[in-house]
Amino acid sequence: MTFPLKLIFEAINQTRSEHELQLQVVPKIGEYFAAKRYSIFFFEQLFLAADKNLQKILKIALSIEHNPIARYVVERHAPVHEALVMSPKAWKIICPRPDHWHVMAGPIINRHQLVGVIGCTREKSMPAFDTQNLTDLSSICLHLSVWAATTDSQMTSTAKSQHHLFQTDRLTPRELQIAQLVALGLTNAEIGHQLCITENSVKQALKRMFRKLEVSSRTQMVTELLVPTHYSAGINSNSFNSTLNFQSNLNKAYY
Repeated sequence: MTFPLKLIFEAINQTRSEHELQLQVVPKIGEYFAAKRYSIFFFEQLFLAADKNLQKILKIALSIEHNPIARYVVERHAPVHEALVMSPKAWKIICPRPDHWHVMAGPIINRHQLVGVIGCTREKSMPAFDTQNLTDLSSICLHLSVWAATTDSQMTSTAKSQHHLFQTDRLTPRELQIAQLVALGLTNAEIGHQLCITENSVKQALKRMFRKLEVSSRTQMVTELLVPTHYSAGINSNSFNSTLNFQSNLNKAYY
């Protein structure tokens, strides 16, 4: 451990997106625990970005029936390492990978729901994770959970502030989120960066959205989703200006 936990807490607090979290915070966590492998998984983004074959693998790996570590985290919302739930022999049968000989995982909670997991692994030649490691990971998970709740609240607030401009039940909440970013003039790459998914995932989502809405361009899509408030007697200048800005920003975007 080359630096105090406080630096990790500060790094989490300064992060503004999941992409930044992966780049700026996760390596610090890995270094702190002297882990061979380390990562943060947010379930929604993980399954959205993965192809079908990988999704099948993830469902098994994260299954509470097949993975006792996953079961412990799901049931208790608490950090755990493999020695707490089974013997080394039993763990080797479940996970024979040499770089996953020792495994530690902790929960990321938002609104009482498990939304993600932080995991660290060590090789057989490395020391096993201990009680102090679990205590430290618990503190990190607390800060990550606060970060996730705060970030979600900010995104929800932004979505609500723009929601009056959109009207449809044909798109999923994630697709509406993508549509809002399109309306703000973001490219596929920028949307992927913002939502922590691949550029190709955004492209495929847009194709599905186009089919659902029966449109052929980004401009047509946003126009289709815009509530025709300019026909309402209750229109105000802010709504009108917001609509104009949405239309104008499309000129900077591309499909």
